[in-house]
Amino acid sequence: MRFAFLILGDFNSATDNASIHNGDAQIIGVSNMQDACIVAEKLLKQGIDCIELCGAFGQIGAKKIIEATNNKIPIGFVTHLPEQEEIYKIAFGKK
Repeated sequence: MRFAFLILGDFNSATDNASIHNGDAQIIGVSNMQDACIVAEKLLKQGIDCIELCGAFGQIGAKKIIEATNNKIPIGFVTHLPEQEEIYKIAFGKK
């Protein structure tokens, strides 16, 4: 299986990326939702089997990536347990 993990933040998708296992597993930093959709479309055309998204995408972002890939591959996104909400707020600066 070939998969990619997209992270959302202060990234340049052209340079902020890495792969292992001859490109079967990739991590790509994207700067915004438009960039993420463009990257997802390219990954689909390259034959990626699955895309996982960092938690910053949330359900709305995941739905946009599903639309960008025409619902042809699985799209998942990272989440956390409710009991860790305060820790996440501290870690990511959301007071």
